[in-house]
Amino acid sequence: MTEIIIAAVVVGGTGLLLGLFLSVMGKKFEVPVDEKELAVRAELPGNNCGGCGFAGCDALAKAIANGQAACGQCPVGGAPVAKKIAAIMGEDAGDVAKKVAFVKCAGDCEKAPVKYEYTGVQDCSVMPFMPDGGAKTCTFGCMGFGSCVKVCEFDAIHIENGIAKVDRDKCKACGKCVAACPRHLIDLIPYDNKYAVSCASKAKGKEVISSCKVGCIACHMCEKSCEYDAVHVVDDIAIIDYEKCVNCGKCAEKCPRKIILLQGEKPVVKKEA
Repeated sequence: MTEIIIAAVVVGGTGLLLGLFLSVMGKKFEVPVDEKELAVRAELPGNNCGGCGFAGCDALAKAIANGQAACGQCPVGGAPVAKKIAAIMGEDAGDVAKKVAFVKCAGDCEKAPVKYEYTGVQDCSVMPFMPDGGAKTCTFGCMGFGSCVKVCEFDAIHIENGIAKVDRDKCKACGKCVAACPRHLIDLIPYDNKYAVSCASKAKGKEVISSCKVGCIACHMCEKSCEYDAVHVVDDIAIIDYEKCVNCGKCAEKCPRKIILLQGEKPVVKKEA
């Protein structure tokens, strides 16, 4: 009986000592918890899309709490989340401009003809290895195989009539489609700006005319008509400076190819006289 009591005391004492040791070590090596970081993380949507430029929502929360990221850096949460996070951080959220993905191509099946029938792997990433960079006559435009569609978590982009189209109401401007497009045809532009250039071809005018019925021919008419210095032709393609654009629409009116469009508008092919 005595042996049993001694064994129980030894075991109990050992357990008590180990418990005390672990408690002391836990306190010594305890990682301090930033309450602001936890509060910020609670407001983030949790999509972990990477559109903010960080690995995920946890990383963004830590960066915001440490002052290394802006309160409005989450594109999915937008202005409402930015305001809540700013309140936690004791800062002013400022103006968080909503953005939307825009595909710089209008060369659908009717407007951009094909040179041959392609029946291989249905992914844009393989097109650089195909003859002439793909079946379409325009080597700058949307290939229509949906690499952007596959990465979108919000069902905001689809292939329609051979080119990618963005659903402005569903788009969260996370930027995944931007990164996925091998031809860099997708930009994040201000949601409130009305006009955008639906072309990215850097070919010369004569080549553009032969490859697409609506492509930009770098005629500079848009540039000359803009009173606000907001449109310039760079590398044979018109580009809008959205910080200067006032949505007057004069560039769209003057464009002979009608490729400067209201966001969501479909281009109209100019009939031959």
